Amino acid sequence: MAKRRRKRKINKLKVIRFIIILLFLISLPIIVLNNPHKKELTKAKKETKEKIEPKEETTTKLSLIMVGDNLIHDSIYKEANKNANYNGYDFKPILEYIKPIVSKYDLAYYNQETILGGSEIGLSSYPAFNSPYEVGDAMIDTGFNLVSLATNHTLDRGEKAIINSRNYWDKQKDVIAAGSYQSEEDRNKIIIKEKNGIKYTLLNYTYGTNGIPIPNGKDYLVNIWPVTGVNPNNDIRYQQYKEIVKKDIENLKDKVDFLIVAMHWGIEYQQDANEYQKDAANYLVSLGVNLIVGTHPHVIQPVDYINNTLVIYSLGNFLSAHEVINMDNRVGLMTSLNVEKNSKKNKIEIKDVNNELLYTDYTIDHTNIKVIPFSNKAITNINDYKNIYEKYKKVVQKYNQNIIVKEIYQ
Repeated sequence: MAKRRRKRKINKLKVIRFIIILLFLISLPIIVLNNPHKKELTKAKKETKEKIEPKEETTTKLSLIMVGDNLIHDSIYKEANKNANYNGYDFKPILEYIKPIVSKYDLAYYNQETILGGSEIGLSSYPAFNSPYEVGDAMIDTGFNLVSLATNHTLDRGEKAIINSRNYWDKQKDVIAAGSYQSEEDRNKIIIKEKNGIKYTLLNYTYGTNGIPIPNGKDYLVNIWPVTGVNPNNDIRYQQYKEIVKKDIENLKDKVDFLIVAMHWGIEYQQDANEYQKDAANYLVSLGVNLIVGTHPHVIQPVDYINNTLVIYSLGNFLSAHEVINMDNRVGLMTSLNVEKNSKKNKIEIKDVNNELLYTDYTIDHTNIKVIPFSNKAITNINDYKNIYEKYKKVVQKYNQNIIVKEIYQ
């Protein structure tokens, strides 16, 4: 009897165990579906799989085009006034040959040589410039979205003009305007933009402001990397400012893929880079700058590479109308390139660098002003344009014969 009772107990236990196991198996899918950690587990598995299986190598591109000094003499804004039927200013017709080219690029840089202080404080020409906001409107309409503001003319009309200029540029969407600011906070603000998966920014410095002092305690009004001698090695103020430049670059270098520094430097009307330009270029290269763009001499200077950094010592004038008509300041440079980022190498390369000459055409009394690329048929109306091309091609290639200068219209 006792054996029989034990056997029944054992059979009952087996049945209970079977029922428990059966219930567990039935409820298992419900437990799994409602598992709060399921997403985390799936994500972890996916990440592990991605680590094991490397992503496909990709290359992203960013196109960039650059021109030099936008130097708005009075004859230019008078022409723009006529274009607008004497009701405001319209600079767009002056740029009609440029827009079809520039508008195709992701990024387009130029140097705003004269301050955009606006008509309300009175327009003026050499030696103390002030230009209307419509200059900026035309350049943005043409496709420009990178602008350097630190020039030797930034302080021409004082702090009020700088405030007006900054108020104008701060309203523009998708435009980086660098080198001149309203406050220390604005000056130190890191502005980075992204296009085609490539992060980029622009820094800008000038050698000086024609002897006009910055108001006390307001160094942020214009970035001055001072040139106070004839030899950079012995120039204490110049050497000391390198620490500020270094700090500016280190604050953002790890946050961007492509760093451009626009330098307002060199000696006016000199077609060779001087020792300060070469010293500053080498220093910027040592800090990891990808592209150095030079303006101020009002004439073209050579284009070269220092290691993997492209250095354009001077783009010359983009738009100007000097009183003394001189071919050197009427011929400028338009440089284009592609920025490539490789996902596997995780580095930036500058490729497809091309240069084209530009000519600012106007009559003897500085009317009918047009900026003409040498590849445009309109250039054939310029006397001796083929010899002009050959002359400035040699200037561009002086340091590096491999630099390409686009052929002229035939």
